[in-house]
Parts: sequence; C-alpha cells; structure tokens
Amino acid sequence: MLVSAAIAGLATGGAYALMGLSTLLTYRLVAVVNFAQAAVGAFGAFAMVVLYEAGLPLPLAVPAGLAVAALLHMGLGVVMVRWFAEAGEGVKAAVTIAVYTGLVALGLRLFGAQHPRRFPSPFDGPALTIGGVVVTWTAVLTMALAVLFAVGPALLLRHTRLGLLLRAMAERPTTAELIGVRVPRLSMVVWGSAGAASALAIMIVAPQLASDFSSQTLLITPALAAALIGGFSSFAWTFVGGVGLGVLQGLASTVTQLQQYRGVLPFLVILVVLVWTRRRDRWDEPA
Repeated sequence: MLVSAAIAGLATGGAYALMGLSTLLTYRLVAVVNFAQAAVGAFGAFAMVVLYEAGLPLPLAVPAGLAVAALLHMGLGVVMVRWFAEAGEGVKAAVTIAVYTGLVALGLRLFGAQHPRRFPSPFDGPALTIGGVVVTWTAVLTMALAVLFAVGPALLLRHTRLGLLLRAMAERPTTAELIGVRVPRLSMVVWGSAGAASALAIMIVAPQLASDFSSQTLLITPALAAALIGGFSSFAWTFVGGVGLGVLQGLASTVTQLQQYRGVLPFLVILVVLVWTRRRDRWDEPA
C-alpha cells in the first residue's frame, strides 16, 4: 500500500518539481522570486479548458493555453524590466504578490469561483507496472518533463554561448547590456518559457487535484518549497524536493490521522528549510 501511494505521488511530485524549476529559472536568470508563477500557469491552463469546451481540438487548445501563459508572464516581465530593473529582491517579490492577488481576482471572475472545470486527462491510461502497482502515463510524462527541465537549463547555462549570455544577464545586467547583450529580449525568453512550463504542469496535474482556479494558484506553495530545498540555486535539488514532496503527500494519504493535513506539508517544509538555513546565524550568536 505504501509503494502504491508513493508511486501515485510521483505525478503530483513531478508537477511540483516542474513548478519549482520554473520558479527557480525565473529567480536564477532575472533575480525575481515570483509569487505569481502558479497564477499565471493557472490562467493558461484554464484558457486551454475554455477553448477545449468551446470545441477547439485538444492538440490546438494546449498550445493556445501555453501561449496565453507565456504572453501573460512576458507582460509581467516587461513591467519588471521597464520599472523595477534596479529594485531590490524584496520590492520585486512584493510586485509579484500584488500581481498574484490581481490574477486570482480576475481568474475567479472569468472562470468562476465555485465551479470546477473538467480538465481533459488523455494520459490516465496505464504505462507500466512496478511491483504490481500501475504507473500511469501522466506520472511518466510529468516526471520526464521535470527531468528535462532540471537537466536542460543546467546544461544550457554551463555549456552554450546562450547560457553564457544568460548568466551575464543574471549577474551583471547593466554591464551585459553595455557590451551588446540584448538583455530585454533574453529576459522575455526566460519569462515566456517559465510561464509556459507552469501552465503545462498545471494542465497535466489538474485532473488529479481540485480543478477550481483558486486551488490551482496555491500550487505556488509547493513550488516555493521545492525551490527552497534547492537553495534557489540547484536545479537538481529543486527537482528532488518537488518529487519528494509529492511522494511524501502520497504516503501521508495512507495514514488516516494525516490525510486532512497533507496540504500543510509544503508550509511545514518551507518552515523547516528556513529554520535550518538560519540555524548558524541564530545558534552561533554569543550568549
């Protein structure tokens, strides 16, 4: 039963990892802790559902939803580049919180607050069996995308000219622009890619979770927990953190006393990681 629950948590964990990696990518390359990441992804996912319900075939509705999320995220990026490029991380984070609040209000208005949408689930079929436990294509696809998004950016940043330009933009944006790097254009690529990835994660995992808009926007909590486990620097550890959190929630569902507290686990992880990272500052203080 524990194995079954852990495997069932892989799909959710993969989505957490993908969301966390998108958040990490935004932070690593444009120095923004983006609290609006999940809200942007939810907008794209719900745009896909609306188009699908209106009769647009799923293979067309999915790219359209990804485009909505990418454009919306790029719009946030334009605001950051134009008006908050020289602001501190706290100010930028506060701006994304304000955007998050606005997107939630707008999303509830457009997509309904108490009327969950029926997300298509074309990958619910069995892919393989491990120890008598059926693994769905949803879990396989989510994990594959999370691995790709963990390995791809790391290789890109370390071994390609584009990665060198992106690192220059992240570490010294003003200097990079002076030597000819097109910082605004590269920033828009980062914002658009992260927005589309967030929407894709929500599209895949939404059929297994509460499918109302407000619930989907709360996926920013496990995303931030995964990014914190990675220290907002490591793609590999962010992947591990996201998948581990999903598996942990799956295991918690097997314990009757813990079932109703599964949603608290991301907050608990955030608290533990923050206390652990600040332990030296606190414990090493002179008496």
